[in-house]
Amino acid sequence: MPHQNRVDPLGDLHATPERGAWFGNRGCLHDDGGTIRRHHQGTRWLCCLTEFPPRRRTLLVPGRYTELFFLDEATAYAAGHRPCAECRRPAFRAFEALWQKHFGETGVAAIDRRLQAARWQEGARRLVPVRAGDVPPGAMVQAGGEILLRGIEGWWRWSFQGYAPAAGPGPGLRLVTPEPVAELMWRGLEVQRHRSAE
Repeated sequence: MPHQNRVDPLGDLHATPERGAWFGNRGCLHDDGGTIRRHHQGTRWLCCLTEFPPRRRTLLVPGRYTELFFLDEATAYAAGHRPCAECRRPAFRAFEALWQKHFGETGVAAIDRRLQAARWQEGARRLVPVRAGDVPPGAMVQAGGEILLRGIEGWWRWSFQGYAPAAGPGPGLRLVTPEPVAELMWRGLEVQRHRSAE
């Protein structure tokens, strides 16, 4: 039976059989029996490589961080995670350089503080109204009950299996990707997308 550790673009955790291309961490979310008990712990929400030698991990070890999995990097960014500074150092350095240039801040503490304020407000996920033309490629929006990825050309409907082509969204969109990350996407942040959306 699958663990409840697959992350959707809203940051919620699900038990699905699909595998993820990226690994994530936002603290210890499970109890001693491996049952998820909280949404997050702390402000360091990371997107990591699924394999980082020489480490091998047993999933859901009591008292250790909960291993999370994402369809692709676009999903991880939408959920509010950033590149890990250890296992993804080049990606983190590129992210940090764009961040410093745009926001005038550097270092994981400053980045994580701003990301937490952008993704989480009063105990709930923060989504902001947005027009379709203001969504950069690589970012995601909520349109009715669906999550859509803005592609280089067109829109893609998200699922744990991958993406399917979608009609252009109508009014009433809400930006799922945290605003600071979406701003970096406009400024050249590279975003890996599942092969179904390429």
